[in-house]
Amino acid sequence: MEQMILAKCGEIVLKGLNRSHFDQILLKNIKASLKGLGAFDIRLAQSTIYIQTLENADMNEAYERIKRVFGLAAVCKAYMCEKSMESITALARECLADTLEEFNTFKVEAKRSDKRFPLKSPEICSEVGGVLLEQFPHLRVDVHNPEVTVTVEVRDFGAYIHAVREPGAGGMPYSSNGSAALLLSGGIDSPVAGYMMAKRGVKLTGIHFFSPPYTGERAKQKVLELASIMRNYCPGMKVAVVHFTEAQEAIRDNCKEEFFTVIMRRMMMRVAQQIAYKRHCGALITGESLGQVASQTMDALHLTDSVTEALILRPLIGMDKEEIVKISRKIGTFETSIQPYEDCCTVFTPKHPRTKPTLRDILKEEANLDIEGLVERCMERIEMEE
Repeated sequence: MEQMILAKCGEIVLKGLNRSHFDQILLKNIKASLKGLGAFDIRLAQSTIYIQTLENADMNEAYERIKRVFGLAAVCKAYMCEKSMESITALARECLADTLEEFNTFKVEAKRSDKRFPLKSPEICSEVGGVLLEQFPHLRVDVHNPEVTVTVEVRDFGAYIHAVREPGAGGMPYSSNGSAALLLSGGIDSPVAGYMMAKRGVKLTGIHFFSPPYTGERAKQKVLELASIMRNYCPGMKVAVVHFTEAQEAIRDNCKEEFFTVIMRRMMMRVAQQIAYKRHCGALITGESLGQVASQTMDALHLTDSVTEALILRPLIGMDKEEIVKISRKIGTFETSIQPYEDCCTVFTPKHPRTKPTLRDILKEEANLDIEGLVERCMERIEMEE
């Protein structure tokens, strides 16, 4: 009895003549996700990816990793046998014993893509269902609302049986829709924003603004840990750590306190745009949610955006905090995000920030800064972290 993994392709099946481009990226990402677990045979046929081990690999770990690969609609553990009803029914008895003991109702579905197989789909369902009812007398058939569905697939190169199918990560294959730079703080929101865009096939480079001695080494390590967790979904993601202390001190010393946050974020966007250009990124990603804090009002966001020509992607803009927290728990970043190490966004926070600043106000304050010089020196003090 050979166990394998079947992964069903998601929305890339809707692609037209360029479908093969997305298929190849998806296969590449699956291979990357299984790195270090052993040798696998991976092939794509009829919108299903078949993953078989060529040695004694950890299939449970492989299964967990495959569930995190964007571009897959569903994933299941399956068993393979030769294409004969005798082999199929024998395999059903053996491989489904533990699974079916947990349920009371079931149905059988058959998919016969090999039209040379002598039995049609309804006949396969009837025969396999009869064998399972005989083997597991506690079961009863419910074709409308079964607790578990047993699926038999008769393909060109073998027959497969599986019973429990789990949702895949969905979305588009990672790196299939361009690259973007993610402004990655140590909070809850920005990792979720990165995850949301990675799910749409965007390859990420993280940008973190680090302000020693106001933010410590533990704060930076917290962000790198978040990036490490995100690599489960974003293979190869790197983080540019920007030393931002001089810029923040200049804003503190030369600008009115009520405008600190907006001016600081405008400075961040200027630096982030330069990094994005160097990394060949087509957009910037931020984690703002409209109205969540004073710097995320419409007026403040408009002023923040006005300093850059880059496309700004804000996937969380219409979400509330509870929705964002739910996703952060799902992807495993929440517990790290709530560690009590402050990032530079909390440095020199005004007591009473202006919620409706005007461009004239901001430009008047920024006239006191050597903006070009500050951006240039930020760019000179960047550490690329793997």
